[in-house]
Amino acid sequence: MSSTPVFLLSPRYVLGETEEPYTAVEDLAERVAQYAIPMAPRTWGWGSFFRTARTTVELAVESGNATLDAAGADRSSVDGLIVCSSSFPGTVDGHAPLVGAVLNGLGLTRASFTAGVTLNRCNNLLAGLHTARALVASGAHRLVLVVTTDKILDESVRLEKFALFSDGAASCLVGAAGPGPGGDGLAVLASAGAQDPAVLGLRDQIDSRLAIAVNADLEHATGVSPEKVTALLPANLVRPLITMKERQAGFAPDRTRTGNIERLGHCFAADPLINLTDLLASGDAVDDGLYLLASSVPGARHGVLLRKCP
Repeated sequence: MSSTPVFLLSPRYVLGETEEPYTAVEDLAERVAQYAIPMAPRTWGWGSFFRTARTTVELAVESGNATLDAAGADRSSVDGLIVCSSSFPGTVDGHAPLVGAVLNGLGLTRASFTAGVTLNRCNNLLAGLHTARALVASGAHRLVLVVTTDKILDESVRLEKFALFSDGAASCLVGAAGPGPGGDGLAVLASAGAQDPAVLGLRDQIDSRLAIAVNADLEHATGVSPEKVTALLPANLVRPLITMKERQAGFAPDRTRTGNIERLGHCFAADPLINLTDLLASGDAVDDGLYLLASSVPGARHGVLLRKCP
């Protein structure tokens, strides 16, 4: 029995309202010395970062509404919501108010399913998209809003060895119907993930073998090898790390879009969707082009393969 075709619609994002240069990072020199790395912003891709005074709920609502408005979606047609974040409330009593605030802020009065995705760290969004794709493909849901939202809660970790963090949120719809006239839409061809429990708790251990395993699963499902991918839309980690690891995974540097590393920094799990949004807005995306959203953390890799609708 064939599954329902699945589409990703109207990706949008919102950043923290205050843009600052990397030099505004708290105790920058001390952090660099702690990591035993040179003060070389051009090498790492340190540029701007975005800070917010808003809550993650407010960020999620703003981004989600931007997606819904761009798609022209009737709020009553959305029957599922997936919220991704690295920082959900620590107690059960805090979960219901968060979900209620997001649903009310988005006007989703008929969403019958809400899930939270948090255990995949900066892969949370792609894990959420994988879940949404399965829900729609199975026929269990027709239109699911997926939103990821995060902010730095402790400024002492704004800069990590692997990234300069920005606050922000990103969202899209995952549905059984394609885009309307003039709408932003891509067919979701396949999604895949790979994990290695032995290194899940380790830092600085991104393993390109997991990316190769995900590539193999995607190719098995679609026939699309890494060489056929029009562009890779990765996480906005420091440039040497992304360039090396993605090249080891089979992606040529000229196919890997890294321009947002300096411009935006690392927006937690939102990066691949942010990079897709900017690609579509730039007009550089080609009809029937193949685009891979991908993200790696120590011990895990997720990928979502898309084809741009004509």
